[in-house]
Amino acid sequence: MSDRIISDPELGERLPPTWPSEDAVTWLRRRRSTPADFLSEPGPDSQELSSLLTIAARVPDHRRVTPFRFLIFQGEARERFGDVLKTAYLKNEPDAEEKRLAVEEHRFMRAPTIVAVVSRVDRDHRTPEWEQVLTAGAVCENLLLAAGAHGYAAQWLTEWYAYDSFVTDNLRLDDGERIAGFVYIGTAKEDPKERGRPDLESIISYY
Repeated sequence: MSDRIISDPELGERLPPTWPSEDAVTWLRRRRSTPADFLSEPGPDSQELSSLLTIAARVPDHRRVTPFRFLIFQGEARERFGDVLKTAYLKNEPDAEEKRLAVEEHRFMRAPTIVAVVSRVDRDHRTPEWEQVLTAGAVCENLLLAAGAHGYAAQWLTEWYAYDSFVTDNLRLDDGERIAGFVYIGTAKEDPKERGRPDLESIISYY
């Protein structure tokens, strides 16, 4: 799909406030994450990944703080990080069996591309911390949508290692940085099934 990537707008360019599209509405109503275990090669090439990240970063961001950044895992980097996951898990579970350690070691081999979205709140900025955190979450969702629009399946996960200090130290996160999510991207080996959705009547009220 590399030859069909659309150019970005110029600064100050007037943009359409809406983009009516039945295809987009259908896609959004049927959007479904694909479990990481269902993913395989191929993943996005460098040009496609650049497009995915450009779209992911195009989110509401009060006062343009940019309270997020990306950390990409591809190729051998996934194996190297697998060693970190195995070591971290063994620190937490010293009696863990080899079979379980193998599962942890191979987590990042489930997809050809994994993007860590790092939340980096600027606590000295006048934009409220909560709004900055929400922006990072919006980046994760945009990345899922961008992947699907480019023909790739994806899943947004955190799992235990997003909160493990040994892992986050290895990722060299700065003070105040946290993992908003690891977004696994690849090609689906099988179609995911629909899951339960919220009962709208139970979560809607009117002021």
